[in-house]
Amino acid sequence: MFLGRVIGKIWATRKDASLKGFRLLVVEPIDHEHNKAGDAFVAVDVVNASDGETIYWVGSREAPNALPDKYGPVDAAVVGIVDQVDA
Repeated sequence: MFLGRVIGKIWATRKDASLKGFRLLVVEPIDHEHNKAGDAFVAVDVVNASDGETIYWVGSREAPNALPDKYGPVDAAVVGIVDQVDA
């Protein structure tokens, strides 16, 4: 799992059926000190995160596991909202 910050939303008029009911968010990866740690990307949101929130996300083969059917065209998924980081 990795830390990130929600910096935007994506609206899609059409998307794969496995993504129905899920929002797409623009996420900026961050480090434990909240500094930018990479380029922004799109992730499916399964926890209803809001703009500006610190989240944790999974990518690669783990991302589709966040969906109810465990299959779908997902490279990244927001799987939690972070309350506090103690480093």
